[in-house]
Amino acid sequence: MNHYLFEKLVSEALDSLPPEFQEKLSNVSVVIEDLASWEVLKAQNLKDPYALLGLYVGIPQSKRGIGYSFVLPDRIFIYRRAIEARASTPETIRSLVRKVVLHEIGHHFGLSEEELEEATRDD
Repeated sequence: MNHYLFEKLVSEALDSLPPEFQEKLSNVSVVIEDLASWEVLKAQNLKDPYALLGLYVGIPQSKRGIGYSFVLPDRIFIYRRAIEARASTPETIRSLVRKVVLHEIGHHFGLSEEELEEATRDD
């Protein structure tokens, strides 16, 4: 899948958020990269660049205090080639992109891995 089509899937996933969540997304940007860098993999204790599908980097909204201002945006990284390697059809790529985007947005709102697993168990 080319980068443009993949980017469109990420946009669709973001647009599918309920309005109350879209309105609360604050100071966050979504970045699409082919694969995580070796530095990122090392920081995540991973060796396989295809093991990481997405990553949230920033200060979750639940931890932002009164002094939170004038900071660079948080970033959500979506790793295109890693996702494509796990999905065999355009439909499964779309589904996995949505799941990864929602997962990383969950981290932006302060949800833990355990809470996100519970929330997406039926997906």
